[in-house]
Amino acid sequence: MADIIPLLNMVVEKNASDIHLAVGRPPTIRLHGSLKNVNRPPLTREDTDAFLNQIIPDRNRQELEEVGTTDFAYAHEDKGRFRVSAFHQKRNTGVVLRLIPSRILSFEEIGLPEEVKAMVERPRGLFLITGPTGSGKTTSLATMIDYINERFDHHIVTIEDPIEYYHDHKKSIITQREVHEDVPSFAEGIRRGLRQDPDVILVGEMRDLDTIMTAITAAETGHLVLATLHTTGSARTVDRIIDAFPQEQQEQIRVQLSVSMIGVLSQVIMPRADKPGLIAAFEFMLMTSAIENHIRKNETFKIFSSIQTSKNLGMQLLDDHLFELYKAGKINEEQMFLKAQNPKDIKMKMGMG
Repeated sequence: MADIIPLLNMVVEKNASDIHLAVGRPPTIRLHGSLKNVNRPPLTREDTDAFLNQIIPDRNRQELEEVGTTDFAYAHEDKGRFRVSAFHQKRNTGVVLRLIPSRILSFEEIGLPEEVKAMVERPRGLFLITGPTGSGKTTSLATMIDYINERFDHHIVTIEDPIEYYHDHKKSIITQREVHEDVPSFAEGIRRGLRQDPDVILVGEMRDLDTIMTAITAAETGHLVLATLHTTGSARTVDRIIDAFPQEQQEQIRVQLSVSMIGVLSQVIMPRADKPGLIAAFEFMLMTSAIENHIRKNETFKIFSSIQTSKNLGMQLLDDHLFELYKAGKINEEQMFLKAQNPKDIKMKMGMG
């Protein structure tokens, strides 16, 4: 019978980020951003089913049958933990497992802007960590939570789907709740969490209107709320939140957001050019009175120039950081343009436009 254990051991040993199990192709790992086949025969339908059956919980098996996809975390002995996505495609089963780093990285190891420390030391407000899938948002959040945990006597409540990093109690008390296991939804987790004397609430994903509304309310009522969104760039993040609301509520939410939001960290991740591995680039927006006005007046397109002219406050645009990494030889030109929000602007800066 197909055994998944040797494959998981290999992922841990090579420190690959992911492994793909697809019918008709050998197991495939993602190493330093590139896909590489494992030296094995192409997988059959029976292989992928057998691999999945070794690790899937009963609840997720039922969800897979009912809706065609399911996500869960899997602890591989004491060697590592994986975030697993299983799905049906072309009447076969596909599985992607992402290795969760075994230790929480420091601010310096990730390259997080130093100003983020001041954000997570704030007593209240909504701080958003955004970026596409696989850009390292969860890893950055774990680092921020660990930073708070080591320095402040807070009660930190996390609502995650699934829980990826396990945190020990240090100076803070940590309560980690998993959607579908400990609580039915993100929004319900926030509502219940507000009754548990929290100082900090982590929302794994603001994926629907109910969660967004509840997170903003929690930030308004005197809590620090850290949450993620699948957007790139600060202006797009604000637009995405406002657009989630019905037209007649949008003016009110602009006012609420301008008051409750304290900043946005937007990140992308890409292969390094100078050595094996990955590197992150960041956009960082800190709420100022000028940006508050832009949000209230529905002029989010002006946020871009506000960030550009506020470098003295530690703000930076994603494209500027990408250009810096390129000039330092840390990423190549292709990756810079691939991840840029406005490639034309960078080309002009390089004298190519």
